[in-house]
Amino acid sequence: MTLDDYNRFCATLPATTRVVQWGGAHVWKVGGKVFAIAGWSDGRDPAVTFKVSELAYDILREQPGCRPAPYLASRGMTWIQRVSSESMDDAALMDYLAESHRLVARKLPKKTQQALGLDR
Repeated sequence: MTLDDYNRFCATLPATTRVVQWGGAHVWKVGGKVFAIAGWSDGRDPAVTFKVSELAYDILREQPGCRPAPYLASRGMTWIQRVSSESMDDAALMDYLAESHRLVARKLPKKTQQALGLDR
């Protein structure tokens, strides 16, 4: 997945915004909360970081091409970074990005979810 593909996909998710920060990372947010980060790669495709469930974290952290997300996972958060498509293709990555969006949106205050049209 190229950076353009990543940005195009994240833009299709409801109530999202993008900002470039942290040394050029493309950070996607819902309700002001981060759900996906891409950048910091020496290869053609960016490293993509996203929130997952505890079960998915336990499985993905052991898969080739995935690792606990630097900084976030070390703080006890369940975030994974895909650094290559070795064990996760782009279709699966898009599924995980959509799930990350859902997990983060679900934690927003109810009024914020309503204001953003996410309460449906």
